[in-house]
Amino acid sequence: MEKLADSFGFLEGPVWVRKGGYLLFSDIPANVIYKFNPDDHKLSVAVPYSGFTGLDASDAGMQLNNGQGVVTLLGSNAVTVDPQGRIVYCAHGDHQVVRLETDGRRTVLASQFEGKRLNSPNDLVYKSDGSLYFTDPPAGLRDGDKDQKKELPFNGVYMLKGGKVQLLTKDMTLPNGLAFTPDEKYLYVNDSVKKTIMRFEVQSDDTMANGQLFIDMTRTKHRRAGWHEGRSEGECLLHGTGWFWIMSPDGKHLGTF
Repeated sequence: MEKLADSFGFLEGPVWVRKGGYLLFSDIPANVIYKFNPDDHKLSVAVPYSGFTGLDASDAGMQLNNGQGVVTLLGSNAVTVDPQGRIVYCAHGDHQVVRLETDGRRTVLASQFEGKRLNSPNDLVYKSDGSLYFTDPPAGLRDGDKDQKKELPFNGVYMLKGGKVQLLTKDMTLPNGLAFTPDEKYLYVNDSVKKTIMRFEVQSDDTMANGQLFIDMTRTKHRRAGWHEGRSEGECLLHGTGWFWIMSPDGKHLGTF
């Protein structure tokens, strides 16, 4: 393990940009996307005002204590790269999915569903055919699900295809991270409140169906691997906090870092 940098507010959305060979990640309270250059270990701001571009942030973003103080989650969250190599990210405070053009302009890809403002797009992933999938929990709203400015009565998983935003499911309490299997036959989506990961079958029209519980991280016993040779191993109950889980395709917990 190597620490690249520290002293941030609340980090999210790391993505390696192959064309250029650098790392991007969001600091949500700082409202920026940082660029880390591995050649000289220098850090720079790649995208300022990445999640909130308004003038009044008095009610933008949920607030929480990061262990050092209260921070506001109004900046960008997940970052990815589209098939054309452009940066695409989730903007919490602006309640949008945004694409950064090669000339620096910003294009809003999604901001509403059926005329109602999105909550706060959180994570996103592209399918190889260009369809974009994203989750939409309420972290960009000051009072979360109870916020009076929340226009959608659910927290959904969406697909953006052909310029149209389609709702894939609204049956998750707090949808967060999502990822495809390498063959793109399945899409995994986690529910942060329930501490579960669901697996959905990807249909021929790119929608998803037949959601099944893949892993419940509140009930699974695991072996916690030691950091040093000779350290003993012991069983404990895991809540998925502070560790990386390694799972087999059939939902078996193989190990934890």
